[in-house]
Amino acid sequence: MNVLKRCLFGISLLSLAAISVHCKSDKKTDDTTVSSDEKATVTIEKSSYGTTAKGEKVDSYKLKNQNGMEVDIITFGGRITELKVPNKDGVSENVVIGFSSLAQYEKENPFFGALIGRYGNRIAKGKFTLDGKEYQLAINNAPNALHGGPQGFFNVVWKADEVKSGSTASLKLSYLSKDLEEGYPGNLQVFVTYTLTNDNQLEVLYEATTDKKTVVNLTQHSYFNLSGDFTKTILDHELTLNADKLVPVDATLIPTGKLEDVANTPFDFRTPKLIGKDIEVKNEQLERGKGYDHCWVLNNPEKGKTIIAKVYHAASGRVMEMTTDEPGIQFYSGNFLDGTLPTPKGGTFAHRTGLCLETEHYPDSPNQKNFQTTVLNPGENYKTKTTFKFSVKK
Repeated sequence: MNVLKRCLFGISLLSLAAISVHCKSDKKTDDTTVSSDEKATVTIEKSSYGTTAKGEKVDSYKLKNQNGMEVDIITFGGRITELKVPNKDGVSENVVIGFSSLAQYEKENPFFGALIGRYGNRIAKGKFTLDGKEYQLAINNAPNALHGGPQGFFNVVWKADEVKSGSTASLKLSYLSKDLEEGYPGNLQVFVTYTLTNDNQLEVLYEATTDKKTVVNLTQHSYFNLSGDFTKTILDHELTLNADKLVPVDATLIPTGKLEDVANTPFDFRTPKLIGKDIEVKNEQLERGKGYDHCWVLNNPEKGKTIIAKVYHAASGRVMEMTTDEPGIQFYSGNFLDGTLPTPKGGTFAHRTGLCLETEHYPDSPNQKNFQTTVLNPGENYKTKTTFKFSVKK
């Protein structure tokens, strides 16, 4: 029996060894799967970013996937401070304009990386009427109101909650904009969720509810330079906009109320075109914006799926594609960057070293009867999503 036991024990050990070898072999095979799973893992890390002049604590969150993409977001203004994506050689670099300190963000600046609300873009003379009552907003882009006023959503500290699922990581920001804040009616509860996915896609989901009839038009105001070198302009970036029409503006950059065809104008980006190609062409609209600073009417048959904007930078190989369910997109070519604001690495952000693509309803919609409404009523849910997807073209 002892011999039999020893034999069985020996066989068991051999079996275990075989199983072990088999498991190791499987493990090696599984490593590919595990590696794939690891690539699918997106992490989020919290750190302190400082304290505002008012004594409010500000945090920073880094969302990171295994493909070399990182997004840094601070709770002050819900701002994207850095967004790193690989170039065609696999080198990850920051492709958005930002500062190196909270104090700099608290100073007046061109909304670098910020969440914009209650109303993105301009409202004529800072006035609109709801149900016969006129509301006066703060004038911060004379003679108009711009991006929610001087103390808009870009200048407040948002509450943050982390949401992790393994294959994605999300930062859900919330803010209660109180009745008549910056002149807007209603207590508006706002949620903005940034989600980073494994395929180098950043989703921005906007949600809001109100207890009084109001107007809402939320957007994101990052300045992109896909070269990763902010000493260079964005004029060598190739832009495609899926839009047949433009929202032309008057001398104060308020829509005239008409929608005009882009065909045979410098505003035709329906096929890929370098931003610098027509930007200096003699054209009244370009002169009014000092370059591109206009809203395009999107062709968007499958909202949320149709690529409505694409930016390509040949030297780096970086590509950015956008989808949205919004009717318009404001393309701004950084015309008012003037070399006075500091870069984190030394030097300054010069003229046209960043571009914005702000998905939105049209400017001044509350005063334009022919435009889609931006009114939000009690009991309704405001919900819209925009995605930025990054890739490389070699």
